[in-house]
Amino acid sequence: MLPKEAKARIKINKLLEEAGWRLMDGKDRKANVLLENQVKITNQIENSWGEDFEHTKNGFIDYLLLDIEDFP
Repeated sequence: MLPKEAKARIKINKLLEEAGWRLMDGKDRKANVLLENQVKITNQIENSWGEDFEHTKNGFIDYLLLDIEDFP
């Protein structure tokens, strides 16, 4: 039996793929989702989230979705 996190990731991966996101590189198109990417949070980004967000400067995220110019 799979742990809850593994089941959740499988479900999220499927939903992302159904919505048109690419988790892996293909023949002519590269992935536009980065998995478990390390991120650096700047003061400007943190300030835009408001006071209710956790105050962290570095961390990991499960999914980072990229636009057509490879920006988050």
